[in-house]
Amino acid sequence: MGITVRIQNPDGEKIMDKVVQNSPEKFAFTTVVPGEHYVCLSADAGWIGRGAAIKVYFDVVMGEGANDYDEIRRKDKLDDIQLRVRQLLDQINQISKEQAYQRVREARFRHTSEATNSRVIYWSCAQFAILIVAGLWQTRHLRGFFEAKKLV
Repeated sequence: MGITVRIQNPDGEKIMDKVVQNSPEKFAFTTVVPGEHYVCLSADAGWIGRGAAIKVYFDVVMGEGANDYDEIRRKDKLDDIQLRVRQLLDQINQISKEQAYQRVREARFRHTSEATNSRVIYWSCAQFAILIVAGLWQTRHLRGFFEAKKLV
């Protein structure tokens, strides 16, 4: 019995497709593509483990907090100032990535808004044309009615 983990990025590309067995197992992935990621967990219990309870814990770490600076300090043999500079550079990179992501979102939103605005204009023009046609038809029809009744 296990769990199949499938992760896709916003472009639909598969990042991970892994079977996690019964034993407690951790997995992690790093992505550089901004946006919402699709995570699918499916139990592969078979007929033996059907109905068994499975506990899943999520710990999502994003941005600068995803780095273990104590490990970086030991690995790269950094002193306090060098480590702080590394942290600040990571913060700057995270802010730059967030700005780029917000630009992409803003451009997508602007495109959607412009498309909606053009549809509203077309719909308003269509309604105006229908109103004019209906008014002309009513005028013509009523004129014919009054002429037939010899009221005009």
